[in-house]
Amino acid sequence: MGNKSSLLLREEEIAQIHEETGFTPNQIERLYSRFTSLDRNDCGTLSREDFLRIPELAINPLCERIVHSFFADSNDDRVNFRQFTRVLAHFRPIKPNKENRLNSREEKLRFAFKMYDLDDDETISRDELLNILQMMVGANISQDQLNSIAERTIVEADTVGGGKISFEDFCRALERTEVEQKMSIRFLN
Repeated sequence: MGNKSSLLLREEEIAQIHEETGFTPNQIERLYSRFTSLDRNDCGTLSREDFLRIPELAINPLCERIVHSFFADSNDDRVNFRQFTRVLAHFRPIKPNKENRLNSREEKLRFAFKMYDLDDDETISRDELLNILQMMVGANISQDQLNSIAERTIVEADTVGGGKISFEDFCRALERTEVEQKMSIRFLN
């Protein structure tokens, strides 16, 4: 390739990232190029501010939750390239006979579940659901309608009766949804 970004990734790193994420070496180099363009300070990591400068992300109503997902495994509010690719791997389309743990149906569901689980307590409460609904629809729906949707969702999904949705409840509620397709982005074709 000859460009700056391809020179900084060693073959063994590319092989390890490929093994972990399922991205091809070419896709990894393209992601690395994007990563380095976001890394304005050339420090090898990204901050929350670096992500917020992405226009397509900044306009997404769930921007804060999406950015938060990149930092779930970070101890210092910085994301390195490997962490970056692990999160993006959740959005790789699933290919028949090429199972990868990070973009399996269960991992895609777990990722989506964490978008709603604002306090990271492994359940989705009515307030968390209401908060996410408000982020998604803004002022387009009345507060009464949002309350009704949140309440009905909790009642229908909560199998234990504790007023919260567990990960198992979440999976059951989405059992007929093609999560594999809905949570796939063809961003490297």
